[in-house]
Amino acid sequence: MSPDVPSTDGPDGAGPQQWEQMLRAMLGPAADDAIREMRELGVDPAAMAAASGLPTDPAALQQAMAQVQRMLAASGDQPVNWQMAHDLARQQAALGGDPSLSPGRVKDVRDALSVAELWLDAATELPPSTGATHAWSRAEWVEATLPTWRVLTEPVATSLSTALAGALGPAFGELGGALPGGLPGGAAADPSQLLRGIGSAVFGLQVGQAAGTLAREAFGTTDIGLPLLERPAPALIAANVDAFAEGLDTPLEEVRLYLALREAAASRLFAHVPWLRAHLLDAVAEYARGITIDVEQLEDAVRSIDPTDPSALQAALSGGVFAPQTTPAQQAALARLETALALVEGWVDEVATAAATPHLPHAVPLREMVRRRRAAGGPAEQAFASLVGLELRPRRLRDAATVWAHLAATRGIDGRDAVWAHPDLVPTSEDLDDPAGYDARRQAAVDESADLDRALAQILDDADGASGDAPEDRPAG
Repeated sequence: MSPDVPSTDGPDGAGPQQWEQMLRAMLGPAADDAIREMRELGVDPAAMAAASGLPTDPAALQQAMAQVQRMLAASGDQPVNWQMAHDLARQQAALGGDPSLSPGRVKDVRDALSVAELWLDAATELPPSTGATHAWSRAEWVEATLPTWRVLTEPVATSLSTALAGALGPAFGELGGALPGGLPGGAAADPSQLLRGIGSAVFGLQVGQAAGTLAREAFGTTDIGLPLLERPAPALIAANVDAFAEGLDTPLEEVRLYLALREAAASRLFAHVPWLRAHLLDAVAEYARGITIDVEQLEDAVRSIDPTDPSALQAALSGGVFAPQTTPAQQAALARLETALALVEGWVDEVATAAATPHLPHAVPLREMVRRRRAAGGPAEQAFASLVGLELRPRRLRDAATVWAHLAATRGIDGRDAVWAHPDLVPTSEDLDDPAGYDARRQAAVDESADLDRALAQILDDADGASGDAPEDRPAG
């Protein structure tokens, strides 16, 4: 609308003339038909906007629409609007203050990580990671870890956006044909493009919100079980470590050292078990590939929504209407991921505590405190669970720690850590149920493989014998 159009009634400037001008600016020549139809139906555009929760001031509404258009334009073809995710994550991380670290605090963190590496040498055969240690602010954590959040969430966002476009695209096309001038931006020609843009923006908001919230909760780069750095390197968020220690009857230095042990141990594991990171991320991608949406449930919900009742729309959106349906293949992928997360954290829990016990008087209480914290989860973990359908909490952490303790007792530290050499050697969910049976099950698997090899060799020998030429078929010498 033109900024010099005067208001004709109402102190808020929401008179019919302004609304008509705005509609003409939005719809062009088709606006006259829309306005005429509204008048014939007795529809007041301002009242309709108020009933649907939109701004009643046309200027404010136009500004909001411009923001939405910029948001969709910024999304481009990306499944997640990463600029939006980055900006929101930084904003969330800065809530309550996030000052740069003083040289003294940086030294405290790096000294703790250095001491942790020395103590870990006696608790594991895996050597330190080659990456430099870091003392970070929350904003620095966001910048360092967002690339991995991209790897984690884009497969899910892509699959979900494709499913939504397939489910709602035809309905949006019909809506565009029924509206004068069609959908904004020519979306009637390709409604799936508009849906993907909306999905990209929504995922950008969710990822940014979750990453920024997690930046205020995480201690380092590995304490949610997933490796958030492509090249593992131990790091601690100083402010979060300090905040955690405030509520404990344990000196800050001791808390910092224990958390440094956990971070350094996990960094060693991801640095020297090359298949592990890919194994975890592939489980996420496998889950994402199977995402589907219950189209009938979605259509029923859409038909039942009164567009003039904001509470009805909100209830539909929060009622799981758009939730993906979990298939058996996805459930299997989630089960593998859950077991892998438990094994990672169980190993870290066992090794870090073994290294801490000779040096830290409160090692055992700190272990229990961290276990409970992980079991309870937090707002950020809940946000990611709703975003990608994945639980970042290792439900069987205690069982996994028992398995690793059993292997250390029966095989020694070398034998325990050697289990990470190959995925087939790593404990399974069955081993979590019965740690003492690990060796017997592995020996049975070896025997079964040997029997299979012998049977295959016999079959090949028999085939070679059967294919030999008979004496009478051989050419005369």
